[in-house]
Amino acid sequence: MMYKIIKIFSPLIVFPLLFNFIISSKKNYILEDLYARKKFSNNKLQQLFDLSFELLTNSYFRTLFYFRNPNLFSILLRNFYKKHPSFIIEVNTKIGKGLQLAHPYATILNAESIGDYVYVNHLVTVGEKNGKKPIIGNQVQIHAHSIIIGGITIGNKSIIGAGSVVVKDVPEGAVVAGNPAKIIRS
Repeated sequence: MMYKIIKIFSPLIVFPLLFNFIISSKKNYILEDLYARKKFSNNKLQQLFDLSFELLTNSYFRTLFYFRNPNLFSILLRNFYKKHPSFIIEVNTKIGKGLQLAHPYATILNAESIGDYVYVNHLVTVGEKNGKKPIIGNQVQIHAHSIIIGGITIGNKSIIGAGSVVVKDVPEGAVVAGNPAKIIRS
């Protein structure tokens, strides 16, 4: 019952955020992010309800939403609708559409670029080493407690196993795991 009440009234509560979406140049990216883990709705009203519900209840999604809308209005809204304090996206990171966030608690994304439809789990660190940042391909899965650092490339459709420390390039379609990460399937 409470879920239905929140879903019905969430557009009114988050109207300033919805306005920020309406003026955004990244609407398509935001919608791809919104529906990355669930069935896409072509109904515009349903999209607004779904977006408002996620913005109201999911601080991880709200953090990504603010990243997609780096404007003065977003900065102001952050004072009222908080980002998640332990999910950090470095401002210069280029992120493709459809980023799939699986409760990215204590996650840092600081890459040269992250491709389309990438899956990121919790406790993930993607960061720089000696001023060089990783490039993450499309449809990559990065599982819990993984670390990817330095000027390396993670190929499309690769899987980074839980707890991996990746410091070397990963070829397309490979599965890596371990510390340091080794290819366990290609």
